[in-house]
Amino acid sequence: MSDLQATTSTTAVIIPFPRAVPPAVAPADPAERLRTALLALDAALKAQRQAVAGWRGALGELQGSVQNLKTSLHGYNDRLAALGGQVDTANAESRRLEAWADGVLQTQK
Repeated sequence: MSDLQATTSTTAVIIPFPRAVPPAVAPADPAERLRTALLALDAALKAQRQAVAGWRGALGELQGSVQNLKTSLHGYNDRLAALGGQVDTANAESRRLEAWADGVLQTQK
């Protein structure tokens, strides 16, 4: 076993560094070089169009998610407002009962 293998962790996945691809030999004919360059440009533009379409799709999904979140938060806010009203009503009733109880205790003294 080599020293490198002895110190390598068995739990890690080692990803090899990509090897450099040797450049293609450019055609000597200028018209052929132009044609090759234009084909490469077309391929790059096609890949870019696909990437932009994917990005727009992701933005659409994000917009839908944000809209759902907005709707959910509005509903949550409405429920909290209703709960706040119920708490205010219960608080007012408890204060009224407290005042009544204090009055009863005062009359018993």
